[in-house]
Amino acid sequence: MAKKKDKNILLVPVDFTSFSEEALVFASGLAKCLSAQLLVLHVIHDPLEAPGFYAPKGKKKKYLSSMEDAANEMMEEFMKKMREAHPKSDTLKKANQLLVVGTPVTRIIEIAKKKRAKMIFVGSHGRTGLSHLLVGSKAERVVQLSPIPVVVVKTSREK
Repeated sequence: MAKKKDKNILLVPVDFTSFSEEALVFASGLAKCLSAQLLVLHVIHDPLEAPGFYAPKGKKKKYLSSMEDAANEMMEEFMKKMREAHPKSDTLKKANQLLVVGTPVTRIIEIAKKKRAKMIFVGSHGRTGLSHLLVGSKAERVVQLSPIPVVVVKTSREK
């Protein structure tokens, strides 16, 4: 009996910025060429990673729920905007969406492994120098830790 071929999945983590938009557009073009499925991921940063920063004590569960609701709404708006801006893109129309809670870099790598993604596409803010050292780069960490290829999509215009 022939084995069913796995669908090629291209993972695009987004933070709803214009950098994410460019990464998604780039990935959608490649997905079309490869007959691949897009998986658009947003990681809701786990409040436990920054205690006291996201919510007052005793209200974490309720606050997390409202964070998930807000993130879901933002994802829907982001994808609607992308589909309207690129109406001829079947890969964007058929893209799957996923929201998860956790530390962004860790969860991106975990989801890529779990979903057997072939590539990860990340937008880059392009920070350099002191700003890069102080803020760090999630894209850079994903590149360093990922067991699969990572495409860093740099913006084509000034931000």
